[in-house]
Amino acid sequence: MGAKTALLAYADGDIRTALRGATRSARAETEALVRRIHPGYAVEPAEDTTLLDGTYPSDDLTYATALPGVELYCDRRLVLDRPSELPEHLRRAGTGRRIVMHGMHSVVDWLGFAIWEDGALTRSLSLSPDGGIQENIGDPYDFELPYWAGEHRVEPVPGWPNQDPYPLPFHPLDLGEEALRALFGFTIEGMPAPDDIDADAVHLHGFRVGDPSGGEQAAREAAYAQAVRAMGAPRTYRLGPDGVMREVGPDDCPPGS
Repeated sequence: MGAKTALLAYADGDIRTALRGATRSARAETEALVRRIHPGYAVEPAEDTTLLDGTYPSDDLTYATALPGVELYCDRRLVLDRPSELPEHLRRAGTGRRIVMHGMHSVVDWLGFAIWEDGALTRSLSLSPDGGIQENIGDPYDFELPYWAGEHRVEPVPGWPNQDPYPLPFHPLDLGEEALRALFGFTIEGMPAPDDIDADAVHLHGFRVGDPSGGEQAAREAAYAQAVRAMGAPRTYRLGPDGVMREVGPDDCPPGS
């Protein structure tokens, strides 16, 4: 799986309905909204994209659109490990509307999503196999119920020895795709459903959005460096003749491999 998302939406009703009839929003109006969610930041034009390709932008990049019934932003700074901690100015921007956050990251198999109704948090979930369930607030939605009921358990990977049971009752990215369809009307991986929206037809304006003080960028680089140090040395595995994966060292690898 390679699915990644960083979505935040303010909606008057069903996001799927608003996106299904999406047209190209006015750039000036959209830029004003981007400046509202990033007060004090430097905002410059960047290349446009579509919702299909823009769900997880690069650092300092925001994709957005302003449509009748919904404002949609794709920005990695707008999704949190604990979604309930959405900053106050972002909650105020959705006063009287529905706020929906959705984040997935396939490298760590993390999922986080949350919904606020007229300022009140009604559901927040954040989990990954390494971090466990970081947040589970409110009643699960109907689309979640089969996953919590054990109908989508993760089976052991054939060939890998000494596997412990998967630490969660389902794979976060599997539920993440289901949540993405239920809340936004499309998925990134897997077969599309007949009534899914065409995410490639939803135009997004691009903006380069940076902290003029440089503090955000410096903190991000420090976090990246710490993550690299924590990763440790790479490990290599090879499938043996008995069909079992085993770790091998540099001396076990043939030249040119």
